[in-house]
Amino acid sequence: MRIIRNIATISGFTLISRIFGLVRESMISHLLGASIVTDAFFVAFKFPNFFRRIFAEGAFNAAFVPLFSRKLVSDGREGAKELAEQIFSVMMTFLVIFVALVVIFTPSIIHVLAPGFVTTPERMELAVTFTRITFPYILFISLAAHLSGVLNSFDRFAAAAGVPILLNTVMISALLICPYTDITFGEGLSIAVALAGTIQLSWLYMACWRMDFRIRFRRPKITPEVKELLKLMLPGAIGAGVMNINIFIDTIIASYLPEKSVSYIFYADRLNQFPLSILGIAIGTALLPMLSRQLKTGEHVKALSNKRLATEVALQLTLPSAVGLAILSYPIIHLIYGLPEVDTRATAMALSAFAIGIPAYVLNKVFITGFFARQDTKTPVKIAVGCIFLNLALNLIFVQYLAHVGLALSTSLSAWANTVLLYLLLKRRDWFSLNINFYKNISVVSLIAAFMGVTLWVIDRNFDVAAMSFLQQLSYVLGQVFCGAALYLILGVGTRQISPSRLKSLFSR
Repeated sequence: MRIIRNIATISGFTLISRIFGLVRESMISHLLGASIVTDAFFVAFKFPNFFRRIFAEGAFNAAFVPLFSRKLVSDGREGAKELAEQIFSVMMTFLVIFVALVVIFTPSIIHVLAPGFVTTPERMELAVTFTRITFPYILFISLAAHLSGVLNSFDRFAAAAGVPILLNTVMISALLICPYTDITFGEGLSIAVALAGTIQLSWLYMACWRMDFRIRFRRPKITPEVKELLKLMLPGAIGAGVMNINIFIDTIIASYLPEKSVSYIFYADRLNQFPLSILGIAIGTALLPMLSRQLKTGEHVKALSNKRLATEVALQLTLPSAVGLAILSYPIIHLIYGLPEVDTRATAMALSAFAIGIPAYVLNKVFITGFFARQDTKTPVKIAVGCIFLNLALNLIFVQYLAHVGLALSTSLSAWANTVLLYLLLKRRDWFSLNINFYKNISVVSLIAAFMGVTLWVIDRNFDVAAMSFLQQLSYVLGQVFCGAALYLILGVGTRQISPSRLKSLFSR
């Protein structure tokens, strides 16, 4: 049950971070609404976060953790420390140059990121200003991801999992301080992003220092091991970040749609990321170093058992999450963002479409570790490239009929295609397979989740959330969440799909 404990640790800290994130998004929506300022800031904020999710947290961790874990097993702590320092130094040198170039050529880059902004010069100018302020964040958060990989390889997940809390705290502070200064909300949020990066890096550096693993800067040198990392990272950048690339494409297309469309997609995606981060990132982060060590030491039976357990846990948690988020999208959006009625409904429809892909995204995190732990990053990238083109094709079709909602739906469907193909290849290579009992159990879980969704929908039809006060809305949403969770838990335990002993063991830890 060690993997369950690690998943619980990461999920717990991620949950706290996401709660702070919801507070941040709620403040932004109440103070700025959906406007050209939010459109510009969200594009500027997405740009460094796009590279963070794909290269820092996606491709880098997928390549670095197995490499570092292998080095730790073969050469011990000192050999692993030398490797970590070499990679840290090369990363820092490259990123300083990269950030400088992006800041210089930001106007040209924004024309690629949001070409539709050219029709509103003020929005384009704000996007350029905000991007130049926020982009240095990628330097700090990428180095922080490196230190997170080191800590995770030693099964120290808490410090790294708590890092996003710092970003949300700094951004919330900026929103509180801006009214008392001459700094606008957009500028204040942009400055907060860059400042938070330095704080996050310092936090993780101190965590490594406390376990007596002090990373020093060395003269950058492209060693054979650094070359191996880069070789694994380049294809892994697409393989690990297909959903983020799809969201990025969605943003570009949304910039051509009517004003506020970028904000609708951003607000919906932020709520969609709530279960994805708590479950998907937690499971993938906990599973990868464990699988890497077990495959290195020849413990293939344990590796298979842990992966099956992670798959089971992923579906047991994501199916009800996806159903609940889709059914309750309107009251949740109305409560958290407080947008006008038209904007609330537009954002809620996008959220419902995004929710369809939640189980697929989390399963993707489980299945892709089977390739990364064996240092095979080429296969996932081949699948991912195909799914990116599938997403683009679906975007161009659906956007004609569903506008911004079609973009969210395309992302979900391409995520499912990506996940199914990953599993089929794992099974074909005899690296992973699911037995008949698993399919029977998941069929029952799916029926329970569907029954829960119907129950929530029937209840929701009898209430007018828009006519409620804030406290009434809060009570209603919390009541619906509790009702859905209780119903799912009771039926799950009653059908023996959820084990009381496992729950007791988990919560006791």
